[in-house]
Amino acid sequence: MRRLLFLAPVLAFVLVMAGFALGLRRDPSLLPSVLIGKPLPAFALAPVRPGDQGFTNADLGGEPALVNVYGSWCATCRIEHPMLMRLRAQGVPVYGIDWMDTAEKGNGWLQQFGDPYIRVGNDESGRTGIDLGVSGAPETFVVDKQGRVRYRHVGEITEDDWTRKIGPLMEKLKAES
Repeated sequence: MRRLLFLAPVLAFVLVMAGFALGLRRDPSLLPSVLIGKPLPAFALAPVRPGDQGFTNADLGGEPALVNVYGSWCATCRIEHPMLMRLRAQGVPVYGIDWMDTAEKGNGWLQQFGDPYIRVGNDESGRTGIDLGVSGAPETFVVDKQGRVRYRHVGEITEDDWTRKIGPLMEKLKAES
């Protein structure tokens, strides 16, 4: 009986370690989204840039586009930003949502690092982010010409992400247009 009591903690430890090992094999950037295949939720965001019109879901449509969620407070957004600037220079339509930030800080950030966005809106309250299921910044949604979400990318977009996943999907969506 004492042997069984001694083995119980060891067995529990082995089971916990097996659970951790399985968890480490999962890609944390692959978070499911209930929006895949559905239209973006309706939103109308105030402008980030002075004198601009802001950004609404109605601004999308007609061509596939990226909707990027960023914040001036987001360190990873700084790492991702040169990639967004490159994509925009290559003609990829990129829209922005300044999430959980003031418009002034979001605009200052764009002035400092460059502005890759066709339209950008301020989501200071975070309500639109909640409706999109945003878990943190940066996040990027691939939206088709009908305004439906086709893919959700959590974290920075790297060259590898663009080459292997997002770029081919954008090309496929353009061909369907």
